[in-house]
Amino acid sequence: MGPAGAGKTTFCSSLIENLRNSRRSCFYINLDPAADDFAYEPDLDIKDLISLEDVMEEMSLGPNGGLIYCFEFLLENLDFLTEAIDPLTEEYLIIIDMPGQIELYTHIPVVPTIVKHLTQAGALNVNLCAAYLLEATFVIDRAKFFAGTLSAMSAMIMLEIPHVNILSKMDLVKGSVPRKQLKRFLDPDASLLDDEAADAPIAVASAQKKGVAPSETKSVMAGGSFRRLNQAVAQLIEDFSMVSYLQLDVQKEDSVGAILSYIDDAIQYQEAQEPKEPNDELVDTWEDR
Repeated sequence: MGPAGAGKTTFCSSLIENLRNSRRSCFYINLDPAADDFAYEPDLDIKDLISLEDVMEEMSLGPNGGLIYCFEFLLENLDFLTEAIDPLTEEYLIIIDMPGQIELYTHIPVVPTIVKHLTQAGALNVNLCAAYLLEATFVIDRAKFFAGTLSAMSAMIMLEIPHVNILSKMDLVKGSVPRKQLKRFLDPDASLLDDEAADAPIAVASAQKKGVAPSETKSVMAGGSFRRLNQAVAQLIEDFSMVSYLQLDVQKEDSVGAILSYIDDAIQYQEAQEPKEPNDELVDTWEDR
């Protein structure tokens, strides 16, 4: 999950590649009715049930309204998911690629309903872990970073399942943000805005050189209601103390593997596996030759 452009589909592809290299089974589900470019073809695609393009054309809806309609239609046809997932054994890691409209996770009870359907005992009883991606470049604009972190926290509260928050595209900030400073964003707190306040006079001077009115610059960038709003958001995040981030660089296999280990722990993957006898390992090795 995560906002558009956070690298969700790329992360899914990296997970699949890592799992295949480790000879683990996975089942890839695409629930983005507008997506059509995949490195690995989904095993189950919502577009086989309904597509955003058809909805927008037939219902005269915009992208956001059309997406919500697609998910409401999916809620009426949950057998589409059930029939595909039910035959899978516990050895499979199910990867679900979600769309980038964050309102689906933060304040519309659509995805929470799907989560309850997948996790309810006696039915599918799937152990789920939500992975929320936020682009690492957000740390350059701290107001934007805290807005993204607030969305991640909202998703955690709405979904009520184990949650892993990830700063994606770490390769884009290397060299531009010192490593020591970057570590502070992994466990966000309101003091990050105090540092930004010290940089405000520089930002004002830069804006004035570009011809922006001093009064407008001062109210928007150096204080006023915008700064108070950011402080309130940052303090709320600090008070809840729920959100921390892992770093992800999909170009590095170790980075993807580290994220996968956190997900395995969250869904208790190892505990669900049947213990193997020592001879089983020998048989597996012999058959692979």
